Amino acid sequence: MTILDLIEKKKNKEELTKEEIQFFVDGVVSGEIKDYQTSAFLMAVVINSMTKEETFYLTEAMKYSGDVFDFSNIEGTTVDKHSTGGVGDSTTFVTMPILAALGFKVAKMSGRGLGFTGGTLDKLESFEGLNVYLSKDEFIKQVNELSIAICGQTGNICPADKILYALRDVTGTVDSIPLIASSIMSKKLAVSADILVLDVKTGDGALLKDISATKELAKLMVEMGKMAGKKVSAIITSMDEPLDNYIGNNLEVLGAMEVLSGADNELKTVAKALAVEILYQSGMSESKADEEIERVIHDGSALEIFKKMLIRQGAKSLEIKKPLIDGYEIKAEESGYVEKVHTRQLGKFVMSLGGGRMRKEDDIDHTVGLKVLKRVGDKVEKGDVVACLYANDNGALSRVDEVLSAFVIGRQKPQRTKLIVDKVR
Repeated sequence: MTILDLIEKKKNKEELTKEEIQFFVDGVVSGEIKDYQTSAFLMAVVINSMTKEETFYLTEAMKYSGDVFDFSNIEGTTVDKHSTGGVGDSTTFVTMPILAALGFKVAKMSGRGLGFTGGTLDKLESFEGLNVYLSKDEFIKQVNELSIAICGQTGNICPADKILYALRDVTGTVDSIPLIASSIMSKKLAVSADILVLDVKTGDGALLKDISATKELAKLMVEMGKMAGKKVSAIITSMDEPLDNYIGNNLEVLGAMEVLSGADNELKTVAKALAVEILYQSGMSESKADEEIERVIHDGSALEIFKKMLIRQGAKSLEIKKPLIDGYEIKAEESGYVEKVHTRQLGKFVMSLGGGRMRKEDDIDHTVGLKVLKRVGDKVEKGDVVACLYANDNGALSRVDEVLSAFVIGRQKPQRTKLIVDKVR
């Protein structure tokens, strides 16, 4: 068996065996299969796809290419969520404290942002001194004692995925549903909670804009989880406008804390739907789950447990640093209704201020961002504030037209964005 044999088979639309896929992953990790050969194989997969069985074999081989995190020392039901990435998406900081307040064990390992989508670890580091890298023992101890820990991946988790992801990013082989599904699910299954809910984004600000492709990805990932013997479901949510009113690391954490303090908005709608789904998977009715979620928000216990987590992980203060330009008002130049918000454009604008990174080694400015005050369907009068700017460079003030152009104003009032698009169980 050689890598050339596998490339030829996939090029000719033939199905690979479990042993052949294991050979491929082993060769990638050991370095015996060269980057140019791996790239050729990946392109063959992009063009000819993979069957459900092939995707599962790839997911499992990648999962076991490194360390597999064992949660057997955590007392209780462990839960996790994963988002495929979006703009203004801080659901982790709402959903997970709610679940911890309800007695579940939140054992969540998260990642950093790359490009216009924010990263959970970057947002957590808005708090000075906060440590996002816990040892395995610290992680388990914190989950047992506090019911929640959110940190970066520890150990050698899925080294095959790290290699393949880096190659996919520079060879035009990112947009393959089997490759996306195996990349996500190999990591989630290597750090495997008892119950997992996937937040699969669709629309302008999502990895996959097309709803049919999004549904295909969601179904495939749920199947991968079930084939591995896990309780997994997916909620397909819209990213046709920023989820929260805030975009930017500091701001999104503040937005999440506003929801935990009782604010009722789009962020709460999606975060609550994810929590309901996990409770449903645990055996609770959806109506009862709704009641329980509202209880821990209104009695303050969900917010309190989030604050305790921040302090436990080293936050010196729960106050967040403010930027030089703190809430500059960007005003509409015409009247009408907001017909569309170019979500990706706003995300890229915040990234260009320093709020995101083009390369993994880039530094983040946690203080920059936007507050979005008008959403699809809102009426706008000329002079109304549509967004507020937070920046540390006065040059940003000359770029407000970039923000204004993201809001499409028309004469007809459109329907509000449907936030929860579909469910896959």
